[in-house]
Amino acid sequence: MRSARATNSGQDTTLSELGSSDLQAIYRFMLLTRGVEERLEVLFKQGHIVGGLYRSLGQEGTAVASARALADGDWLAPSIRDMGALFVRGLDVRDMLRQYTARGTSLCAGKDNTTHFTVPALGLLGPVSPLGTQLCVLNGVALAFKQRGEPRVCMTYQGDGASRTGSSHEGFCLAAALDLPIVTFLEHNHWAFGTASRREAVVDDWLDAAAMYGVPAESVDGNDVRAVYAASRTAVDRAREGGGPTIIVAETYRMLGHAQHDAQKYVAREELDEWRRRDPILRLERVLLDEEHATHVQLEELRAAVSDELDAAVSDVLAEPEPEPIEARTRVYADATLDAPVPWTRGPVPGYERLESGT
Repeated sequence: MRSARATNSGQDTTLSELGSSDLQAIYRFMLLTRGVEERLEVLFKQGHIVGGLYRSLGQEGTAVASARALADGDWLAPSIRDMGALFVRGLDVRDMLRQYTARGTSLCAGKDNTTHFTVPALGLLGPVSPLGTQLCVLNGVALAFKQRGEPRVCMTYQGDGASRTGSSHEGFCLAAALDLPIVTFLEHNHWAFGTASRREAVVDDWLDAAAMYGVPAESVDGNDVRAVYAASRTAVDRAREGGGPTIIVAETYRMLGHAQHDAQKYVAREELDEWRRRDPILRLERVLLDEEHATHVQLEELRAAVSDELDAAVSDVLAEPEPEPIEARTRVYADATLDAPVPWTRGPVPGYERLESGT
């Protein structure tokens, strides 16, 4: 089994492929991601969203830049903080807003209000709630590509906490053993809920944790979109050519709590301030201006256009209906008809029939 361990400084020849229009597109997708999440936070506080809301503030660069390295026909399985990758793959922002507000028009017909949906036409495989498991599922997709001899690639993401689960370990081992065309991002965002990553694994460098599986493993600055794209493009090209899996450790940071219920009181203000200065959107903005890929006027026009687009999308989605109550009985099992037999798992529990019937 081949093995490699490297650190990417971002100075790769692949960077030359990102011209002004590419960098502006990445900037727009990051603005779009952050803008959607900001509006979702407002909707959450207004009572339009029931359940969890997990923002990716500070991590947008990793998801957006990595997804740009994929081609049509490839598949991607996001984690909860990789919304930007979905937009890059073609998901409409209205579909994301419909999902979180549980509209009847949503991809899940109001049955789910996060990103647990699959869109085969876009090559999107929805995340599974138990963390670390989507790698195992996507391995099956990658194995199908390999067995069919199709030059297609899979990409997925895990936080450092998810990577400590048994399912994650099994997924990495299987991908390596079968030499699957899959690129996995280990997003080292330093916190798994309220647990610091240094307490999750006895390593100073998370590349050590990734390199143990015997496949090429590389570390990048996850807030440097050009470095992320370069590493992603190299790994995707390698997988497409039959070179097998790659693990990329993206050093980034979760600048908010685990979800809206988490005030993040366990994080020192100095630590947050340090990472705010590394904000991927602000960093790319400086690159665009300093290297003359865009002017101040162009960036202001782009920000205004994204804001207007999102305001219109929110207005449209909130005007759409909530699901009809009868929808709760549809599209749950393979047979979607209302008269379908009730599976044995939903039948009366022996000895409790009277209690369940209300008599």
